[in-house]
Amino acid sequence: MNATHQELWEQCRAFIKDNISPLHFDTWFRDITLEKYDAEARTLVLMVQSSFFVDVLEERFQPVLRAAVKKVFGEGIQIFYGYRTVGNDPSSASVQKSSSPSPTILAQRTAKAANPFTNDNRDDFDPQLNPRYTFENYCESDSNKIARSIGEAIGNNPALKTFNPLFVFGPAGVGKTHLIQAIGIRIKERNPQARVLYVTARLFQSQFTAAAARDKDINSFFHFYQSIDTLIIDDIQDLQNAPKTQNTFFHIFNHLRQHDKQIIMSSDRSPAEMEGFEERLLSRFKWGMQVELERPDIELRRDVLKLKAEQDGLAIPGDVAEFIASNVTNSVRELEGIMVSLMAHATVLNRDISLELARRVMANAVKINRKQVNFEMIADAVAAHYGIAPDLIFTKTRKREVSDARQVVMYLAKKIAHMPLTTIGHKLDRTHATVIYACNNIEDRLSTEKKLSSDIEAIEAAIAAQ
Repeated sequence: MNATHQELWEQCRAFIKDNISPLHFDTWFRDITLEKYDAEARTLVLMVQSSFFVDVLEERFQPVLRAAVKKVFGEGIQIFYGYRTVGNDPSSASVQKSSSPSPTILAQRTAKAANPFTNDNRDDFDPQLNPRYTFENYCESDSNKIARSIGEAIGNNPALKTFNPLFVFGPAGVGKTHLIQAIGIRIKERNPQARVLYVTARLFQSQFTAAAARDKDINSFFHFYQSIDTLIIDDIQDLQNAPKTQNTFFHIFNHLRQHDKQIIMSSDRSPAEMEGFEERLLSRFKWGMQVELERPDIELRRDVLKLKAEQDGLAIPGDVAEFIASNVTNSVRELEGIMVSLMAHATVLNRDISLELARRVMANAVKINRKQVNFEMIADAVAAHYGIAPDLIFTKTRKREVSDARQVVMYLAKKIAHMPLTTIGHKLDRTHATVIYACNNIEDRLSTEKKLSSDIEAIEAAIAAQ
């Protein structure tokens, strides 16, 4: 290897070190080495510890890595990764490199679940964590504050066993998977050598079934899971009415707990509400800390929308965000799905994101929280928007600002409250014909007056948020 190339890589590392936190540098970049540089082909091969490192570098640190390589090596450099994979025989380790011609940073590999039937080398152990699920991407509010605080305490100090086991429960889509994986990622950041594994209960059961079908593999299965430092098992309720798998998990649980290994579980219900489980296993679930993730409150829903918009580079008007946050109330997952759909519709239709587009996207996705809107709510919202006293709308004055507001009230009373025209007229002491004229006038102006259109959208959002 040309020493000059190694010096260039050290310059890259120095640049990266200056632009990220010391913890992140020590965890993800300290041990990366330059395996090969081909000046003619304009390619770099970096040697990393495992396939998990590839995922993290791709997901979280690609911009700073690209910037460093561009600054030191120049334009047009393709970056590939190498890492060691180990089969049944540890001496057969070989280097796997990406051969993709893509100019993006890629490692060509197939993501596989950790294999309990192979002798995994500790340095190459894949924790099966999603690099997106970090605490930095996890919004906090009163609905999840306790759970997040406990999760960070475990992640920052795995030796603290006050919350062992940790049992996180709550309805679907409230962020359980994100939280428990964030704990695993934080543990890996603090100690890259830690043997952390995330696995779903269904995969655990599938692996056990495969091992039980081949007697020679059952010992390998137990040995594998008993070697874990932090076991994160998602949707533990899926082991319901599976006594053999429960018995196996019971013994693995006991072994890990007795050896001060951290156990983290998630479920869609509390241990007290779980059926189809052996009592001795339920008692283990209740042994440590049980914490509930509640449905996202309005503060959390707003923060999730803001974060998602920033991550996607999406400009979302305040009234649209408020409308979505007010109506998508069940889960964070639903909020993210609406944002993805909204972006797709805006792109395909080549339209700005508006309240009308949001209504269209959400029409078939969620049940809109339709509240009973009355005439007084509409009048108050219109008056507040235009900065006039509500009582003026009911007077005979023909001042332009009051007359326009009055017509908007008539239009929205018909559109939102679905009030009969005669009733609207009676409320304002106007004739039926006057109301028809006002509604038609507003509809005609909407097609040509952008400000009026935005005014009405804002007023509708304000009413929806009440």
